[in-house]
Amino acid sequence: MQTYARQEIAFVRGEGVWLYDANGARYLDALAGVAVNGLGHAHPALVQALCEQAGRLIHTSNLYRIPEQERLAERLCTLSGLERAFFCNSGAEANEAAIKLARLHGHQQGIENPAIVVMERSFHGRTLATLSATGSRKVQAGFEPLVTGFVRVPFGDAEAVARLAEQHNNIVAVLVEPYQGEGGVNVPQADYLSKLRRICDGKGWLLMLDEVQSGIGRTGKWFAFQHSDVLPDVMTLAKGLGSGVPIGACLARGIAAQVYTPGKHGSTFGGNPLACTAALTTLQVIEQDDLLANAAEMGAFIRQDLAERLRGVSGIQDIRGQGLMIGIELDRPCGGLVKQALAQRLLINVTADSVVRLLPPLILGQDEAALLTRQLAELIRQHQGSSAP
Repeated sequence: MQTYARQEIAFVRGEGVWLYDANGARYLDALAGVAVNGLGHAHPALVQALCEQAGRLIHTSNLYRIPEQERLAERLCTLSGLERAFFCNSGAEANEAAIKLARLHGHQQGIENPAIVVMERSFHGRTLATLSATGSRKVQAGFEPLVTGFVRVPFGDAEAVARLAEQHNNIVAVLVEPYQGEGGVNVPQADYLSKLRRICDGKGWLLMLDEVQSGIGRTGKWFAFQHSDVLPDVMTLAKGLGSGVPIGACLARGIAAQVYTPGKHGSTFGGNPLACTAALTTLQVIEQDDLLANAAEMGAFIRQDLAERLRGVSGIQDIRGQGLMIGIELDRPCGGLVKQALAQRLLINVTADSVVRLLPPLILGQDEAALLTRQLAELIRQHQGSSAP
């Protein structure tokens, strides 16, 4: 079906931060499968682990214990400070699990029509419930009637969330991305999550963080919330968790970890041995190779180097982000830069019409980062009608 406006190119293999087409041409991957391939392509440890696991066992179903799933749940809970995990196959499914959890929690508290606070410009997925939670009419258009039960406020405005308590008596949770990805790599004030945590504590609401894009080392920490002093009640993961093998997770703690009981939710494929092996190996490599520190270092270099290379260029609104989740906002639509970069053998993305989004693999090295900034700065200069100094 025509659900994608695909680029004409096809890649036949990858190695590290590079992808190769059928003619052997090499492309620098600064998108990483949209924040998925944190270990780059064909990482030897991942390839070996997947081959060995596939030779043993791929799938049994959640009717039985799955040792790999149990180890992964324990590892994620240790890293995050949360207590229990539910495994699925994607970020949208993880967010569905969180939305259902919040609603079930509300009903268990005697709230007849529980509501969830969500943000403008957010993105939580394309299932009916998650696109209803998403703050984009472009995503929602044509799929009405939408799922009700969501109350929307501006992203980054904690005071607007606090005011909702005076207007609604049925709110049970706040669902928010620590850094918005699809919405334009939007970075809130440093104390935003702390303010939301205090509001939720005062009102008895669940704080639910969508870390589908920002989690698993993308921002230089295991999870983006670790840049603050906040611990969420619920957190969703996917994308970088399996390094290309589909897996999602919904983690919870405290009362939120007790909400689900047998029969209330499930997944046929979720948490199967192959996917959990991919995730366990991903976490192991990130830790062993100190990729959190590398993401922080390379991200800071990219933002600083781009700022220097683009100094004096008109229409550069902002260069922002955290770790290797970076946005360059221009003063005009710039979707054409994707094909122009592709012609230069560089893979980038444009989101929110005017924001160049960079999501390179966490293994990105200094030389590759410098090549990225040099090529991208020149493309942006040409787009903005500015010649190199």
